[in-house]
Amino acid sequence: MIRIGIDLGGTKIEGIALDEAGNELLRHRVATPAGDYAASLQAIVDLVLLIENKTAAANSIGIGTPGAISPATGVLRNSNSVCLNGQPLHTDLQNLLEREISMANDANCFALSEATDGAAQGAAVVFGVIIGTGTGAGVVVNGQVLNGANAIAGEWGHNPLPWAEDNERPGPDCYCGKQGCIETFLSGPGMALDFAQHTGEQLTAEQIVALSEQTGASHQPQAEACLQRYINRLARSLAHVINILDPDVIVLGGGLSNIQRLYAEVPRQLAQYVFSDVVKTKLMPPRYGDSSGVRGAAWLPRLDSKKIQGSE
Repeated sequence: MIRIGIDLGGTKIEGIALDEAGNELLRHRVATPAGDYAASLQAIVDLVLLIENKTAAANSIGIGTPGAISPATGVLRNSNSVCLNGQPLHTDLQNLLEREISMANDANCFALSEATDGAAQGAAVVFGVIIGTGTGAGVVVNGQVLNGANAIAGEWGHNPLPWAEDNERPGPDCYCGKQGCIETFLSGPGMALDFAQHTGEQLTAEQIVALSEQTGASHQPQAEACLQRYINRLARSLAHVINILDPDVIVLGGGLSNIQRLYAEVPRQLAQYVFSDVVKTKLMPPRYGDSSGVRGAAWLPRLDSKKIQGSE
């Protein structure tokens, strides 16, 4: 059987076909119809049919989405592609494709990909982090995506920053309506805001990281200080996760996961926050990078009916 994975993003919809061993057979992407729910549905259907025509084999279908399906109403919620919110995405796609599909949010797909045949392959408990324009995560336990009773397992970004210092309270406003959420500190915009608050200069997270490495450059010390604050906040936030979930491996994804210093410097700070005399949790970069989401979507249908998925 060929496994088809679809990653529904805000600007692109990507499709992939994997064989049973996880080898990529083909990949194709199309632009996401901006703000148009019906057109987005049709684009997904057309992409699935295109892949099926090229593979000419029996296929399973998994779809990764922004946001999550509400267990109460069956409609999508918390998507940054707002035209999807309040829509019965799972039901509509199954009706259009005339077959069952598996669906989970994009962070869960990322975690599943890295737990299945990625950086955390073989680990019993995996926490897959997304740090980019937002901050999210997925949890995989013994190969199963954990969704939770309220379909919010892994939503660490909307907890308050742990062990907040006086100058971090109450914290920036978050779109969820609260202040001081982890996301407001650890997202790319969060790093940019922190730098601007300390310097008055407007730079992106990528520019701040690059500047921190330019010895002698104007604002280099401020950029380095900003990065050090980020590293400490990430360590505090991940320590909270370790204290609750105690994962074997934490895999970082998203644009900020490309900061190589995180993998050496964050683990060195965990011990002062983790409630243990040893920290064995590994912090790792993703094996598949930006491809983990679509690969994880392709792996979704292999989960049996007892597994807790993002859309169930």
